Amino acid sequence: MKRVAFLLGIAVSMLSAESFSWHESVKVIKSEPTYRTVTIRTPVEECWDEEVPVSGSGDGTLGAIIGGAAGGILGHQVGSGSGKTAATVGGAIIGTLVGKNLSEQGEARPGYRIERRCKTRYKERTENRFVGYKNYARYKGYEIVKFSDEPLKRIDVTVTVSY
Repeated sequence: MKRVAFLLGIAVSMLSAESFSWHESVKVIKSEPTYRTVTIRTPVEECWDEEVPVSGSGDGTLGAIIGGAAGGILGHQVGSGSGKTAATVGGAIIGTLVGKNLSEQGEARPGYRIERRCKTRYKERTENRFVGYKNYARYKGYEIVKFSDEPLKRIDVTVTVSY
């Protein structure tokens, strides 16, 4: 019987369980500024002028083409009859070789030109940036901490009691 009464008492107390809340304002003990260390990378472009060797007209291909065409034309005008074809082909071959050699000789004397070179480097620096304020208060033996943009004088607390 005692056991039934006990269980009945627990069931009744669970059904009638309630809670209520109220608000209080607690005085702030101290406010301290908070900072965060950040690294700032700033790009800096460093440029300079540099002399670079330049060769003639490339690999001699253009000279060979021009020489071959000129040699073919001259050979065509020199020959007659069936020798005209042989003179044209021979003139083209000789003109190609001469044009290529002349073009490559121009490459043997390199020239120079100025080129602008640039490289990006980064300067790094660290600085402390302000984040906000850490406000401390005590309520019934507990420490309360609240962050804010400015120092606070009081912190609002909501207290809830359940029974």
